[in-house]
Amino acid sequence: MKKIHVKHILFPAILIIFYLTTTVYAQKSALPNKPILLGMSAAFTGHSKGLGIELFRGSQAYFNQVNANGGINGHKVVIRYYDDGYNPLPAIRNTINLIERDNVLCMFNYVGTPTVTRVLPVIKHFNTDKPLYLFFPFTGAQPQREYPYKKYVFNLRASYRQETWGLVHNLFMIGRRRIAVLYQADAYGRSGWEGIRKALTEKNLRIVAEATYRRGTDFKSSMEEQVKILAATQPDAIISIGTYEACAAFIRDARDAGLNIPICNLSFVGSENMLHLLNGLEKSTGKKYTENLINTQAVPTYEDTSLAAVRDYRKVMSENPPAPPEEFAKDYNPLKFSFISFEGYLNAKVMSIILERMTESPKKTSLYSATLSIKDLDIGLDAPISFSRGKHQGFDKVYYTTVSEGQFVPLTNWNRWNK
Repeated sequence: MKKIHVKHILFPAILIIFYLTTTVYAQKSALPNKPILLGMSAAFTGHSKGLGIELFRGSQAYFNQVNANGGINGHKVVIRYYDDGYNPLPAIRNTINLIERDNVLCMFNYVGTPTVTRVLPVIKHFNTDKPLYLFFPFTGAQPQREYPYKKYVFNLRASYRQETWGLVHNLFMIGRRRIAVLYQADAYGRSGWEGIRKALTEKNLRIVAEATYRRGTDFKSSMEEQVKILAATQPDAIISIGTYEACAAFIRDARDAGLNIPICNLSFVGSENMLHLLNGLEKSTGKKYTENLINTQAVPTYEDTSLAAVRDYRKVMSENPPAPPEEFAKDYNPLKFSFISFEGYLNAKVMSIILERMTESPKKTSLYSATLSIKDLDIGLDAPISFSRGKHQGFDKVYYTTVSEGQFVPLTNWNRWNK
């Protein structure tokens, strides 16, 4: 019998194993890296759909650029979005699906206080299994900024307390101290109401009158009763905490009733969508509805091209404007520019920097640590972005705008409303 040497068997076997290993490795290397999934629940339908659609479009505009250039360290960024119609129960269901079925990295770009406040316990519950966070919700409410939910949420925008304090302070300084409030009858409205009450209390003042409306009220609805309640106390100014259709309806009925005092709105309102309704009304009736309006904003005006972030935003929204999500595009005309899409754009820019630091090779880190590494970050605004263990809000500035020639412009001098 012929003697077979072991080395004659082993050498071909080793070659085969090497070939198979390198082939499998090459095939794996050729496969694209898994995308980074961000979960978004927002109003894409209903009377507040402009909020969710524009926030999504702004973020998508930035992520489209990132993905076109190879993604985040080879990973494309995908927003997995669901519609909640600005209602809490669908938002809860969407959140559970995003976590359990879609396995998203984190929640991102949620819209609204009534929805966000209800999903906070859900996010807290899922943190028993693995760290899970909500990034940059489009709301300035307090619950996600306080115990026990603060540690699960990172905010980019200023709070409603900062917005309402600024409004009250500026109105106070020009002698307008009898302040009435219109607010949406839910967590959003109460959050703004509490901010106004707190700011007035610091000045030994109180809310002179208040009226509410139901979430989902549209532009066709009458606000005459709310106008009568507030007008009866002869306020110097009114602060509204609502969304664009309801607030536009209130402004219409207030002006028709001869109430021409300053009416202020918070950043969440959706300034351009509200103004579109009022401008249309002015054209059809010949009446003035857009005078004496003051809106706070959580981002600078997109007309300020001295800021690099504004220039970048305007360029991409002009050259490659992202469409609304296809299934929600019916009967909606996208805005070329808006405060909301600009905020979405900035949300995506900061999120991309966090993701880049998280996936950096060879020193990969956690999402939480990557976020806390953001210190004095210049993203092309007029103030830097910073996070820390005790500070989960990256940006603190509040901006003020008023209407001139059919658009919102920066408000630099309040003295025009001196009393």
